Amino acid sequence: MHISKEIDTRGLNCPLPILKAKKALAELSSGQTVKVVSTDPGSLRDFQAFAKQTGNELVDQQTVGTDFIHVLRRR
Repeated sequence: MHISKEIDTRGLNCPLPILKAKKALAELSSGQTVKVVSTDPGSLRDFQAFAKQTGNELVDQQTVGTDFIHVLRRR
């Protein structure tokens, strides 16, 4: 999968990872993807809700060690 932009939000708590993702998505064209790396456990459900509310596709979510990785595709 091609990632258009990657954001490191480790150490930031809600709502900052979502806000940074929203800003990054606004800079992308339709169909491009952004990968967000977070350490906030609440980000798993936050990104699910964000995708539902905005119409952007949550392509993937993974937990790798203490990192939570979210991949969103711009609508």
